[in-house]
Amino acid sequence: MTRFSVLVKPNSKDSSLRFDKASNTYFANLKARPENNKANLELVKLFYKKEKKRIKIVSGAASKKKIIETLE
Repeated sequence: MTRFSVLVKPNSKDSSLRFDKASNTYFANLKARPENNKANLELVKLFYKKEKKRIKIVSGAASKKKIIETLE
């Protein structure tokens, strides 16, 4: 299990995910709005689609700065 930080930008034009090796941080643009946990669910689905890893949000569920942990 590895932990990463994620900077999320909800309510974007399209969904994308990129990784910055220098800061060991993922940057996620999400179409979903940050209400009713929609953006968090989209982050989990997008991460699995792009990286083929299941994740859980360790901290920052209500914040743009999150810490995630891979489950595989």
